[in-house]
Amino acid sequence: MINRREAIMSGIAAALGSSVAFAQSKDTITLGQIGLSFHEAAAAVVAKLLGDYGQLVVFSTALHEEIFARMRRGEVDVLCAAWLPGSHGTYLSPFEGEVEKLAVLYEPYAFWGVPDYVPVELVRTVEDLRKPEVVKRMTKVIQGIGPGAGISRFSREALEAYGLAEVGYEFRNGTQQDCEQAFTSAVAQKRWVVVPLWQPQQLNHSYRIRELVDPRGLFRGQDAATLIARKDRLAKIDPMALAALRRMHLGNDQMTYLDYLINHAKLSPAAAADQWFRENETIVQGWRA
Repeated sequence: MINRREAIMSGIAAALGSSVAFAQSKDTITLGQIGLSFHEAAAAVVAKLLGDYGQLVVFSTALHEEIFARMRRGEVDVLCAAWLPGSHGTYLSPFEGEVEKLAVLYEPYAFWGVPDYVPVELVRTVEDLRKPEVVKRMTKVIQGIGPGAGISRFSREALEAYGLAEVGYEFRNGTQQDCEQAFTSAVAQKRWVVVPLWQPQQLNHSYRIRELVDPRGLFRGQDAATLIARKDRLAKIDPMALAALRRMHLGNDQMTYLDYLINHAKLSPAAAADQWFRENETIVQGWRA
């Protein structure tokens, strides 16, 4: 268990926002995470588990392409998590032989969704967004996140493949906050809006969002959110901790809940992980078995 000194160090690191330290008795593990809240939530759970085995964990945070580039350069030991094969496979493929896939943490997928008050008889599929009666009412700006995210790449493809740009739709990149605010503001005004989203993500916990059918399969279907480690760094990880990491699984519902704790309960990722561990002792003991 984490002692008082380790808890203090964890709090200091959480306040700094760039790294978290649990103990200094073993090798330091550099844990890569994509700079989005749900990725940070999963990484915090991994960090806490490693910390319970007495390892110092330091976060390296960047957007999608850069965090994989850091791992390729050897600046990251473990990455939480690679969405494979669809969203992040293109970033991992140049050095896939240099990493080991330790565990599948959850099963993410990307989609376009609309608030459930948008009539399903009018808008059931992405193709339905071209209907004249839908075009008249739907917000034309589809607000996304960063350009390197799988959902952003897929959304740009969908805009063209479904002919949506021809009828006035526009996809914009931005931050996670831009995406969420565009959706929540539209819902507050009962406007029709398309949100480029993914599971797990905290909006799915707070709102009823209907996923649109994608007849062309441009959103690639379900991925495996995989905890990966450089093979040449595995010796840095305590053998019992490594065995626990290989048994880890959170699932989409638990990931959505963790993301909700960060965005609505306003907990830090480390505090959200602490709460989750307290509430899910049986699951954690299964990892440690």
